[in-house]
Amino acid sequence: MTVAAAFDPPVAVASLSGEADAEWARTAAPYVGCALLGGIALDGPTRAAARELRARDRSEFLPSDPIAFVDAELSALEGLAVRPGMNVRSAATAPIAAAASVCADHDAVLEINAHCRQAEMCAAGAGETLMRDADRLCEQVAAAAEAGATVGVKLRAEVPGVELPALSARLSAAGADSLHVDAMDSEAVIADVVSAAPDATVIANNDVRGPESVREYFAYGADAVSVGRPSNDPAVLERVRRAVETRADGDAGRGASTDA
Repeated sequence: MTVAAAFDPPVAVASLSGEADAEWARTAAPYVGCALLGGIALDGPTRAAARELRARDRSEFLPSDPIAFVDAELSALEGLAVRPGMNVRSAATAPIAAAASVCADHDAVLEINAHCRQAEMCAAGAGETLMRDADRLCEQVAAAAEAGATVGVKLRAEVPGVELPALSARLSAAGADSLHVDAMDSEAVIADVVSAAPDATVIANNDVRGPESVREYFAYGADAVSVGRPSNDPAVLERVRRAVETRADGDAGRGASTDA
């Protein structure tokens, strides 16, 4: 696990487009160690895609100046006892580097979104499309790392044609400090990612609601778990945090048995 990407307690709240802002992070703060804001569309193609998504009633952030927005939202979290992060989407590399520089100034994680599967965002060359273009995704990771940021990548399992463990190894080698994996219905893939990228902090995501899911993901070696849709529900966050704090020593994360 990369120390730079670690947080305590090992519970994160995951970005929700158009919803995960500084106020959202403050509400979650009593229960988590990391809040990943965003996602923010940074370049022309992804901003156009975000407008299309809004047109069909999906929630999206569309500030006039996305880099200034990143700076302002992270500034609003100064003094909060939570590791901040910003999930961003871009087809181009230069905007990733610009956002990473801002994140570095705030000791925040710059999380590259290679996870979104909305058709508009994929057509723009971002989101899940990046998982099928490993060279370009690694280029974005390297640029963010060179800008001084702690770099994360949000990924998903079950993408046709993508060998997630092999991609994870490449991303770690390119400079990714954390890999935030939406396991979909393939929870055991977390163990494969941990094995392939032993130097990265692995955050397990998907259906994290309480003790059962927490035990399972830590048994597969995850360093942390994240809560997605119910991240604005304090009852769920409290249940997850309590499950993390009281999990058995045998389910304590990397190196633990998968015999949950």
